[in-house]
Amino acid sequence: MAGANVNGAPLQVAREIPGDILVPILSTKSGMPNYESSLTAAEWRQIVNSAVETAVISLDPEGRVTTWSRGAQSMLGWSEAEMLGRTIECLFTEEDRRRNVFAQELEDARNHGRGLGAEGWRLRKDGSRVWGAGEVAPIMGPDGTIIGFVKILRDRTEQRANEMVVREERRALQILNRVGSQLAMGQDLHQLVQLATDAGVELTGAEFGAFFYNVVDDAGKTYMLYTLSGAPVEAFSKFPMPRNTAVFAPTFRGEGIIRSRDITKDPRYGRNAPYAGMPEGHLPVRSYLAVPVVSRAGEVLGGLFFGHAREGVFSERSERGLEGLAAQAAIAIDNARLYAAAQREIAERQRTEASLQELNATLEHKVSERTEQLKRSEEALRQAQKMEAIGQLTGGVAHDFNNLLQAITGNLEILQRHLPEESGRAQRAAAQAIAGAERAAALTQRLLAFARRQPLDPKPTHINALVTGMSDLLHRSLGELVAVEIVLGVGLWQAEIDPNGLESAILNLVLNARDAMPGGGRLTIETSNAYIDEHYAAKAVEVRPGQYVLISVSDSGTGMDEATIARAVEPFFTTKPVGLGTGLGLSQVYGFVKQSGGHLKIYSEPGQGTTVKIYLPRLVGAVDVIEETEALLPPEGEQESILVVEDDDGVRSVSVETLMDLGYRVLEAADGAMALRVLEHAGHIDLLFTDVVLPGGMTGADVAAKARELRPDIKVLFTTGYARNAIFHHGRIDKGVQLITKPFTLKQLAEKVRAVLDGMD
Repeated sequence: MAGANVNGAPLQVAREIPGDILVPILSTKSGMPNYESSLTAAEWRQIVNSAVETAVISLDPEGRVTTWSRGAQSMLGWSEAEMLGRTIECLFTEEDRRRNVFAQELEDARNHGRGLGAEGWRLRKDGSRVWGAGEVAPIMGPDGTIIGFVKILRDRTEQRANEMVVREERRALQILNRVGSQLAMGQDLHQLVQLATDAGVELTGAEFGAFFYNVVDDAGKTYMLYTLSGAPVEAFSKFPMPRNTAVFAPTFRGEGIIRSRDITKDPRYGRNAPYAGMPEGHLPVRSYLAVPVVSRAGEVLGGLFFGHAREGVFSERSERGLEGLAAQAAIAIDNARLYAAAQREIAERQRTEASLQELNATLEHKVSERTEQLKRSEEALRQAQKMEAIGQLTGGVAHDFNNLLQAITGNLEILQRHLPEESGRAQRAAAQAIAGAERAAALTQRLLAFARRQPLDPKPTHINALVTGMSDLLHRSLGELVAVEIVLGVGLWQAEIDPNGLESAILNLVLNARDAMPGGGRLTIETSNAYIDEHYAAKAVEVRPGQYVLISVSDSGTGMDEATIARAVEPFFTTKPVGLGTGLGLSQVYGFVKQSGGHLKIYSEPGQGTTVKIYLPRLVGAVDVIEETEALLPPEGEQESILVVEDDDGVRSVSVETLMDLGYRVLEAADGAMALRVLEHAGHIDLLFTDVVLPGGMTGADVAAKARELRPDIKVLFTTGYARNAIFHHGRIDKGVQLITKPFTLKQLAEKVRAVLDGMD
């Protein structure tokens, strides 16, 4: 048996005891044997085995066990019989074995007379661990050679645990003191909660942590944010915010700390749809620790949540540390909110003071600006009222004039049809009279357009295609002295407008531009999508904010001053010499655009040219494109029966005679009541041909409705020189309504009647 020299000197062998083992004798002087104090082997074993809290192990030169004390068996679990002849590598952890710690202890003992092994974890037979501290000393033979070693190992597990507690408490206090100082100095809320989250991970040894907290914005609305520590933002950003489930609710209600050794085994876990636990892709959580953060006023500000993939990571000490951290975080958040509220109040006061100063400084200017705005509004209102009054006047005149023209043209055509072919002079006179009547009809149509009384037949229209189709006509109208450029917008929206009316409007603008460039120049037509905002719409007359299709017609001509622009759309106003213009071109364009729900704007400067912009409302939604088909209509009737309802005797007479000449059987009535009597007592009637405006309280639409009740199969054709709301809504013909406008020619009437009877319109 061998023993260690308490002074660190090598042990020496005094003698060999037969039948027993070598008994080393401690030297009384450094390195010198003391033969007077020799012990027997039994005495030596008794002394060694009495040290029950210390493992004393003797080894041969190769490190194999030769003796194993009772203290070693008590501390480590193996018996002497189990360990004799084995090395003590099994006492060391896997990491220490990889680092050859035991071999290094023996080497140090050989070279330096003592191997001071570092303190560390040593393994017991049952797999548990003990914190051991000790050394290795060589056993020297009589000749001074090393014949073995003595390994002394003391159990310091309890002392180590106490040291770790003290060290952990000291570390926790250092973290709390450091974080407390940082929280006390911070004012940024998000930065404060990030500090608290990072500190919580550091305190508890968690793999990751999060702080979910409520924020109140400037508008007073509350929403939840969060900070993360130990994990990237992407690890949580794809998941919804935590809800008041059985696991999270106690924290968000401020009921206290929740700690779980394994949250997946908690009875509250996995009871909520849609995930029934952690969603796929969530960080693995077994150990779970959550603490509410409660303000001094008792308000739950949020919650600190920490997790670890291993079980049983968090302890009561973790709870105590988080309690202190949560209290510090609550104070810091309260202070940050107070600071933010104070800053908002200061900023609001500053804004109020600045606004007051600005108001005082600009009051006179604002009063002047408001007065000017009121003047502009009054002027716009007067202009609108003037245009409405002119429109009512021109619309009424046009209506009456159309009736007169219908009687004139109708009778002229009847006269022309019955004149002998050899009466050349009379034929020419009739033709010239008809041509004059047609020019008069065109003027009345322009008046109706300005008055917004013309009947429109709007269709979903591709503006780019319409403008492109007019290209040849525009080039012929402008001549060789004017260069034409057409710029079509990409992705142009559709508009629901009357295509013929729009073509007429564009042609009017082009002809005006040509007249403004007598020496030639450049004309540009552009299309694009546009948006009119509320600010612009408020300053304009009868303009709604929204999306529009914009058509711009620009010229490089003489231009106009502001006074001319202000009157440009008034009927009969013109800057052209006498005989060169009617003053109805722009009026017609203006009326058409307004009736179509659009807006017209003129930009011009003398000598710089003019741009007229037409804004047409965008057509939103799917539309059915109606294909135009050219019908070959027979000019003659097939003995169908037609009821003509017209209050004007001259117009009715012409219409009846014309239809009879075309081969139809004709009945007539002067008002709605008479028409109903005819419908009730007459035989079969194929078509009702009625004026829209009738005397006696019934409109043409009323007569048509009653006629369909009496005769469901009857066809209806309306005629009008002017109609407000009878069969139109906002100037647009109701769907399915057939109409021919006055004055109409014999050919137009023949084609329209035939088309309605044949069901081709």
